[in-house]
Amino acid sequence: MKAPRHCASRDPLSSEGTPHGFGRGATGMERVHQLGDARRGKLLPNLIGFGRALRRAGAPVDAARMALAAQAAQLVGVQDRHDLGAALEAVLVSREQDREVFRELFDAWFRDPELAHRMLAQMLPTAEGRAEPPKARPRVREALAAPCAPRTEAQNDREVQFDAAMTASDRQRLRQADFNALGAAEYRLVERLAREIALPVPTVPGRRLRVTGQARAQARLHWPGAWREASRTGGELLRLPRLVRREQPLPLLVLVDVSGSMERYARLLLAFLHAATRGAAGGRARRDVFAFGTSLTDLTPAFRMADTDAMLGRASASITDFAGGTRLGDCLAQLRRQHARRLVGGRTLVLLISDGLDTGEPGALRQELQWLRRQSRRLLWLNPLLRFEGYAPLARGAAELQRASDALLAVHNLQALEDLAQSIAALLQRGPSFASNRH
Repeated sequence: MKAPRHCASRDPLSSEGTPHGFGRGATGMERVHQLGDARRGKLLPNLIGFGRALRRAGAPVDAARMALAAQAAQLVGVQDRHDLGAALEAVLVSREQDREVFRELFDAWFRDPELAHRMLAQMLPTAEGRAEPPKARPRVREALAAPCAPRTEAQNDREVQFDAAMTASDRQRLRQADFNALGAAEYRLVERLAREIALPVPTVPGRRLRVTGQARAQARLHWPGAWREASRTGGELLRLPRLVRREQPLPLLVLVDVSGSMERYARLLLAFLHAATRGAAGGRARRDVFAFGTSLTDLTPAFRMADTDAMLGRASASITDFAGGTRLGDCLAQLRRQHARRLVGGRTLVLLISDGLDTGEPGALRQELQWLRRQSRRLLWLNPLLRFEGYAPLARGAAELQRASDALLAVHNLQALEDLAQSIAALLQRGPSFASNRH
């Protein structure tokens, strides 16, 4: 008699159906190493729930990965918990920043049976004190929390507005929190708060002149205007018009690293820059934005959109190498060949946002950075790794970036973004001699 046929589940993250290889018709070794409790077979539902929790924590877990996880668990078995964890990590984790989240979530989900006995022993009266459990990451805490019912867009907006009215201590904590350490809900709230931070575009005296009646430094008399004023008052000079240079905003060139190590920072900083520079200087400020990883992507058309969420959606659709590697030298070479006219007459302020973990050739990167430095007024390196005390750019790409940059500024939390405008203004006031004083 043929064994009954069992169809595979269409969605391994769903509790309906059974993945291939785990049906009741399994024979031989599969029957010996049945997943879960040998008497109740509870590991498969736990594995499905673990995949859901891992996806809530931000890891890219889809149906194909869950099917591989089910096959890996079948092959490895459940005799050794560490072997099972290593097998699941190999098929479910593809990004380095998700490994620690996976391990904490795995330890919490597939709990060691002896852990309960150790926790009870700590609560006995003979114990001197109660050991504090290790603090879980925010992504792990949110993944283990009970899932909420789906919310409408209006409810989400009201929730964000309510959260924005948090206490002073909560706001201060979020201002100091590193973007990479935020949970999903905190990340969305911080992104909203970042859009409220202003970043005035620095201005410099332009070539065009305008007439003013105020006496200012470096202003000269406008004699044709003075004679016209005198002709209206019978030859009396009641007002002396003067000519001053018009203030014009510096052109901005923003280069944003979208590699895997910058993934948590890239989206939030793009939203911040779009909202902060939108309508700057009455809409006269020129801003060109590029994303770079293994290739260069022009985000300037997306930044012309008025809505920040719409900009993020279009930018996400345009970037093809998101969460990949970093080859800054090749991307700068592409910028020089195809977009050199975006750098306006040596007046452009360049903001290069990256952690400096470049995988390209240092010689090519050095050559392209020297070209970029010659074509710009200031080259500022915005590095989120400055959150670490005593950070030093020891990697080869980071060392080249430090030598070519005029300054190194932090962009890892809200307070750093609030201080960014003041830092840029102070750097521009230092004069031409600052270009040789690299930080």
